[in-house]
Order: sequence, then structure tokens, then C-alpha cells
Amino acid sequence: MRPNQKHTAQLPSPRSIRRACSRELYRALKRLDVYVPQEKIEEAETIYYKKVVGNLLWIFEHRSNKKKQAEWWAEAVAPEIAPLWGVNEDALVRAFKDGFAGA
Repeated sequence: MRPNQKHTAQLPSPRSIRRACSRELYRALKRLDVYVPQEKIEEAETIYYKKVVGNLLWIFEHRSNKKKQAEWWAEAVAPEIAPLWGVNEDALVRAFKDGFAGA
């Protein structure tokens, strides 16, 4: 490793993105305290993963700003997942923000 590479961040791998999306949705769902069938959870994970990959450069640039990322999630992801899970969108956003490092 060259000395200048020590503190340079790299884009995450597709596997790490998928795992992070899954973890974040799990935390939000746990805070909602509602039952969602496994198929709907997997569909939500796919939606979230595709949104993240589509906006990866923006998300990577703002990786240290959890609040801004949570706001993006509320605008870009929550409107599709809330009806899929049959939950209130505002409640889903609050649950996600609480689970997303208290953003």
C-alpha cells in the first residue's frame, strides 16, 4: 500500500451494499413492530439496493453525512416500500431514521 492510499476511501462492493441495505431495512422493520412476509422484505431489499446503486456516487460523496442520506432515503426509497409493506410512510421514515445511526 502506498502512503497516500491509507486514507482514501473506495466504493463499496455490490455484496457490501446489498448487506447494508438488508441490515438497514431489518432495523427499520424491527422498530415498526409489524409483520411483513419474507417475499415483501426481499422485494423491498431489491428496490433499496437498486436505488443505492443508481445513486452510488452521490451516496459515496455524502458517506459521512447520515442525516442527508436519511433524507434521500425518505424521498427516494420510502414512497415505494411503505405501500409494499402496507405501513404508513411517515412511520417508516421515522423507524428508518432511528435505526440509521439515529439520523
